[in-house]
This record gives sequence, structure tokens and C-alpha cells, in this order.
Amino acid sequence: MRTRPTLSWTPTADLPPGTTDPGPVADALRAGGVLVLSGAGMSTESGIPDYRGERGSLRRHTPMTYQEFTGGEPARRRYWARSHLGWRTFGRAAPNAGHRAVAAFARSGMLAGVITQNVDGLHQAAGSEGVVELHGSLGRVVCLSCGDLSPRRELARRLEEANAGFAPTPAALNPDGDADLTDAQVVDFRPVPCAICGGILKPDVVFFGENVPPRRVEHCRELVDAATSLLVLGSSLTVMSGLRFVRQAARAGKPVLIVNRDPTRGDRDAAARIALPLGTTLTALAGGLGVPLDERTSGPRTTEG
Repeated sequence: MRTRPTLSWTPTADLPPGTTDPGPVADALRAGGVLVLSGAGMSTESGIPDYRGERGSLRRHTPMTYQEFTGGEPARRRYWARSHLGWRTFGRAAPNAGHRAVAAFARSGMLAGVITQNVDGLHQAAGSEGVVELHGSLGRVVCLSCGDLSPRRELARRLEEANAGFAPTPAALNPDGDADLTDAQVVDFRPVPCAICGGILKPDVVFFGENVPPRRVEHCRELVDAATSLLVLGSSLTVMSGLRFVRQAARAGKPVLIVNRDPTRGDRDAAARIALPLGTTLTALAGGLGVPLDERTSGPRTTEG
């Protein structure tokens, strides 16, 4: 039986209220040295659902844990069948206005860096450089035996060959690229092994129940230390992987600003939460600051995957 990861957080009535004034974010960007931390809400305007919003996937979907994935072939068959189908849509997602605005702020010298909790590669597709992928990338695949890294597009080709005609209709697509399929729809799916050693392949992402690599966490902490302020975009901050950086910044006396329509677990540590849509808000901020947007980055991704 699948167990549900501890992923929920319930807002309380005593949380500070949000505001619709993006002025504090504009002030922080003018000052420079802003470190961006983005979450699933950053990519909803690209057609990728979030986990915890009004229509969040956790209302109907339990992500597979690392323990379940490594625990047996049936779980891996289910994962790869659903992920392979989901990748056909997920892999074609294009950056949205929010991604383009973040890239524009970076080009204008306003940012100290970008950390993303997302695994979709859309920040890079919009032109952001040096993005720290806190939870990894669906555009890469790793072998759990030999450690070989390979592009997801190569695995997709191999899975297509091994599963000709596999085209069930999913109920929905989830933020991790997983498509909702029934057990009956995946029973005949054939995963493929590592082309180097025959080992088990896993997407190069941090599953629920798996730890973010310590060196990656330390690098993020160094970015927080070097930043002037922390700007959280589209994250509920429910899980500690992102919340710890909010708390670190707050302890150091650095302003934490959050743009998220719903309350977050980090609101008590924030100077302000701006309860506005990301795309229009960041685009308006760019216009007000005289930051040009590069519309050429509006096409599909061309990076790994």
C-alpha cells in the first residue's frame, strides 16, 4: 500500500496578511543582490500544475517516494510508464512571462542567483544562467548502479522502441512530469535498464523521502549568505528543502519577500507576501524598473530533454 509523504501544512489564522503592493520587491531589485528561490507556482502559467494550490495535484495524487521506487520492479514500471507518457507534454512546456522576467532581472545585474525547486528546466530555457536545481532535473537520467548520467531524450527514444504503441489517455499531468494512469494502463509497460551496466535508471531528481545532496545544500546556503535579500516566487515553502533558506535569511536580518497568492509556511519570516499572480506582477515590475524582456525566449526548451 502506498503511503502519503508528509507534505501538508495548514495555514493558521494568525499569519500576517498578504498585500497587493509589489513595491517592496521593486525596492529590493533596485538595491540589487537579490537571490531568487522559485517553486512550482512559477511554472503553472506554462501549463505545469503545482502541488498545493487550489487545483494542486496533492489533492488527488501521491508522488512516488524514493523508498517505493527502489523497493521493487512493479513500482518502477508504474513510475516509468506514467513519467514516459507525461514527458511527452512536460518536455514541450515553454517558459512563461515570469521566467522571462527573472532572466531579465539577472541580465540587468539585479540578482545574486537563482535557486529553483522545480525540475522542469524552464528558468534556463528563458535565459537564466547558473541556476541551482535544488531538486535536480527531469531532463537527465542517472543509473543507480554505475552513476552514469544521460539525457532524458535518449531514454525517451529507448522507451518508445520498447513500448511501441503505448498511448493511454491520462487523467491528469502532475508537477513532477508524472501522468495519472491506472494500474491496468501500465501493466504491460517495459522499463529499460542502463545502457552502460544494465542497472536501474532513475530521473536525476530528488524524490520525496530522498535528501538533497549536502554539497548542493551548502552551495545554496553560501548564496543566501552572499545575497542582500531573498525573493521567493511561487512556493508554499511547505517542505524544509526551501524553507530552511528563508529561515537562514531571516536569522541574518536579510529581507525575505514572497510573491505567492496563497499563504506560505514562510510568511512569519517574511517582510511581505505579495498576493498577486506571478507572470503579470513580474512583467509589470520589469517595466517599471526599465528592464527589457527578451521575448525570443518564449519558445520550447532546447536543453537536455
